[in-house]
Amino acid sequence: MGLLERLRKEWFILGIVLVIAVARLEPGVGVKGGPLKPEITITYIAVSAIFFNSGLSLKTEELTSALMHVKLHLFVQIFTLVFFPTAIWVFLQLLSITPINEWLLKGLQTVGCMPPPVSSAVILTKAVGGNEAAAIFNSAFGSFLGIVITPLLLLLFLGSSSSVPFTSIFSQLFMTVVVPLIIGQIVRRYIKDWLERKKPPFGAISSCVLLMIIYTTFCDTFANPNIDLDKFSLIIIVFIIFSIQMSFMFLTFLFSTRNNSTFTPADTVAIVFCSTHKSLTLGIPMLKIVFAGYEYLSLISVPLLIYHPAQILLGSLLVPTIKSWMVSRQKALKLTRQPKAPVKV
Repeated sequence: MGLLERLRKEWFILGIVLVIAVARLEPGVGVKGGPLKPEITITYIAVSAIFFNSGLSLKTEELTSALMHVKLHLFVQIFTLVFFPTAIWVFLQLLSITPINEWLLKGLQTVGCMPPPVSSAVILTKAVGGNEAAAIFNSAFGSFLGIVITPLLLLLFLGSSSSVPFTSIFSQLFMTVVVPLIIGQIVRRYIKDWLERKKPPFGAISSCVLLMIIYTTFCDTFANPNIDLDKFSLIIIVFIIFSIQMSFMFLTFLFSTRNNSTFTPADTVAIVFCSTHKSLTLGIPMLKIVFAGYEYLSLISVPLLIYHPAQILLGSLLVPTIKSWMVSRQKALKLTRQPKAPVKV
């Protein structure tokens, strides 16, 4: 039973491995112009479906309670969308002199440009017992910001505008991301009670569509005879990704627990997860739009595909440790705030 339960929880990661393997065996099915017609079914229908689903599932009312915690929100969004991509860019200037595959390095930069995810950071914050409302707000707000900021960051750091017109990117983003998201929110208002009662598996639906996008992305790769990915580069990238995650989690923890910080231990938990996690659900469709026509698109996507399971794995392993720290810290703060009993003479 334990194995079945584990497989049920990790089905998406297994799904990624499976669709890449299938794409390797028969790449002709999912290539541009192939039987699946990904230039229509994926570029427009699948991406729109993911964001309509996001709009339908997003509980706007849950965010209002966390709205006023401005300092926390500013910290998370500035770290995620300003510090993170800039730090990665500086780091990549050093790595550019190494023999690591240049497209994987560009992929690392795209990871830095991504907004926070709408699920993993919230799930892990909840598992620890941290400030779940703040995690929900920052994940959702970061996703909305990412629709505009992430393409700008990608264009700034990678300069893809040389081959993809700026207006074309944003018109496609608007039609396949913003419009379905707004429609999803409008539809939610009318069927809110039914959604609360039935609780459709929004996460599973988005994940299945995302697997289709990943499959067609890798079909394009394996159908291209010029692409060669060396194992050395891949192993180094995996090591770098885990190192980045650990370093940034530690950095956000130190900053949010410093002496003059006003953040509570529960706030720190939300900050650590929301600031360092990156969205695969938003990321892959955006890369598909911004880097449309790039023969190395799948290589650019590889670091993000590694980062997603890595952040869940690392976060899950750290849950007991972070929870223990938070509980002991809360107890210590409670004791220091208690008024001292008067001494009896």
